[in-house]
Amino acid sequence: MSQLFQPPAAFAKTAHIKSLAEYEKLHKFSVENPEAFWSEQAEKCFWMKKWNKVVEYSCPDAKWFVGGKTNLCAHAVDAQVKAGFGDKVALVWEGEPMPEGKPEIKKLTYSQLLVEVSKLGNVLKAKGVKKGDVVTIYMPMTLDIVVAMLACARIGAVHSVIFGGFSASAIRDRIEDCKSKLVITTDGGWRRGKVVPLKTNVDEGIAEGAAKDLVKTVLVYERIGGDCATYAAGRDEKVAPLLAAASAECAPEEMDSEDLAFILYTSGSTGKPKGIMHSVGGYMVHTTMTAKLTFDLKPEDPSEMYWCTADVGWITGHSYVVYGMLPNRVPCLIYEGAPDAPAQDRFWDIIARHKVSKFYTAPTAIRTFMKWGEELVTKHDLSSLKVLGTVGEPINPEAWLWYHRVIGGNNCPIVDTWWQTETGGHMLTPLPGATPTDPGSCTRPMLGIDMAVVDEAGKEVPQGEAGILVVRKPWPSMLRGVYGNRERFIETYWTKVPGLYTAGDGAKIDENGNFWILGRIDDIILVAGHNVGTAEVESSLVAHPRCAEAAVVGFPHDIKGNGIAAFCILRGAYPQGAEAEALKKELVAHVSKQLGPTCRPDKLFITEALPKTRSGKIMRRLLRDVAVGKDITQDTSTLDDVAALHKLAAAAKQG
Repeated sequence: MSQLFQPPAAFAKTAHIKSLAEYEKLHKFSVENPEAFWSEQAEKCFWMKKWNKVVEYSCPDAKWFVGGKTNLCAHAVDAQVKAGFGDKVALVWEGEPMPEGKPEIKKLTYSQLLVEVSKLGNVLKAKGVKKGDVVTIYMPMTLDIVVAMLACARIGAVHSVIFGGFSASAIRDRIEDCKSKLVITTDGGWRRGKVVPLKTNVDEGIAEGAAKDLVKTVLVYERIGGDCATYAAGRDEKVAPLLAAASAECAPEEMDSEDLAFILYTSGSTGKPKGIMHSVGGYMVHTTMTAKLTFDLKPEDPSEMYWCTADVGWITGHSYVVYGMLPNRVPCLIYEGAPDAPAQDRFWDIIARHKVSKFYTAPTAIRTFMKWGEELVTKHDLSSLKVLGTVGEPINPEAWLWYHRVIGGNNCPIVDTWWQTETGGHMLTPLPGATPTDPGSCTRPMLGIDMAVVDEAGKEVPQGEAGILVVRKPWPSMLRGVYGNRERFIETYWTKVPGLYTAGDGAKIDENGNFWILGRIDDIILVAGHNVGTAEVESSLVAHPRCAEAAVVGFPHDIKGNGIAAFCILRGAYPQGAEAEALKKELVAHVSKQLGPTCRPDKLFITEALPKTRSGKIMRRLLRDVAVGKDITQDTSTLDDVAALHKLAAAAKQG
């Protein structure tokens, strides 16, 4: 049942888009006249040479702003300095440690950021990095990671940022896939009061396999100091001395609109991560526009302070910490650590001290905050907040209402954004001054975006019925492919509904025209806002010497949205009692070490058989019921051994 929340009248009065009627008029124009609409948006961005044609499209390939020349770094930084905003604060950083109860805080103005980026750009060029080369970045959430990304963009290098929570083997896989020769990292970072050994992880990742011969240079920032990291002679160098000797003059490389800007890896339904490719011009235009409209950014307002809690290693950090935010000239806050370090009210303390006005976080975090209790929130002054946002997964209504009431004081519109690594920017989202919101719904398409819910033939399904979420027309920040794998690009995104981009999610549209995301339609689990490929976790489990076969499914999780349940068939004798529990813990730890904590199974079952069809296909839909202790009521007629399934279900209920 709908529970619509209207935008606060005072907020709507000064918003960029002030009413639902205005949104509907603009959206209708934008999808019926896409070239005119996107041309108008592109005119607001920085170009070295204007485009000849807005778009060329032959499914599944799009070219946007054809013939246009620009540079992502120049658009984000140089253009703001040239416009007279060099002294305006661009980035505010806070470290996790609280020595003597006081946080470490640093700020960079646009002019200072330009100097830092130019120096690192010259360092990279001196190390032989050329336009089109792939640079791997594996760093904590510091100002340095933003500088590293922008320096790559400045000289035309392609960056591949790896989330700092990923393991050595994940680093190796990604380096080998994109054939990166240079890595930028940090000796370590802070997480819940402990040092994360980032440089050590890089060392382990490139110690064997093709990565050992590929990587020629590792540049190391010092965050921890001391003997936190070791340095290999001839390969590893500290960045600080190189920057001190570098020139602050580094002209931005002229980039074609369709040149590759970056690769960002995301899990797929096979064991190998997908390298999603984004190009320069379309990504620039889309992220700049959506950041402004979704968060109703007003650079002229001195009270504006935006904070996105996502790591830069994810697409959210790329688009709504760096490339979409900097051109909008609203100060962007970056926090290094965990929300419970040193106490569970750290986020609210940060918001109160920095007077954050726009706050963007994940439903997983919100559910955790709910669990920790309201009293941690209410002791802080959060009256500076004007807009709240959610990202990474659908937010359940209970968490939405808590967020609205406890964090927003019943006075902040919530923008529940749906988009993907592949889409580059927001696709479905309320606009805070215009869209009535319904807890749990991501509401309407962004301007310029034509989305629908269809059946497998591409026909729109009736109102309220579940179907496949698709995008019907090209958009500027759409992925340009999967790095090195054209077939995977087409198979994953363009074959489910021929001629339409398939997001991988099921959805429905309600009587108000609002979209509701129903979950994944493939074998990818959305865990705490991050896509986890079941095959990748299964491959990790089978790599353990005691695991012969594994099946992995998702199940509803109160905090993370979805948890991971793993079912393992063993090699050798089956342990009992304490020995069995020890092996389960060992298998879980094995996955966490190989793939990172995001992929860690929440439940692990040891079984002698898996529910399979006669052809050998594992019936994962049945395992989902087993994982949550439900009785088996689904059709089991195609199973080879029904008794084995019921035996597994009974054992699972007993724990």
